[in-house]
Amino acid sequence: METEQVKALIEAGIAGSQATVNGDGSHFNAVVVSEAFAGKSPVQRQKMVYATVTEQITSGALHALTIKAYTPDEWEKARKLQVS
Repeated sequence: METEQVKALIEAGIAGSQATVNGDGSHFNAVVVSEAFAGKSPVQRQKMVYATVTEQITSGALHALTIKAYTPDEWEKARKLQVS
């Protein structure tokens, strides 16, 4: 898979989200920012993101996905601290 494909799947699956994805074709890292994460635990956020790529994980097209999920406010604070 290509990073743009993973990005498109995440953004299509979580309305209003913005994803930044990098990786090597089977192992990817994603930073996902969405208002939909408000009030959700870190585990709930990861489940939301994994749900967008379940088919690709099941088929083996995507082997591993590391996720960092933020609300827009959390992302602003993290960027100021240079955390990603």
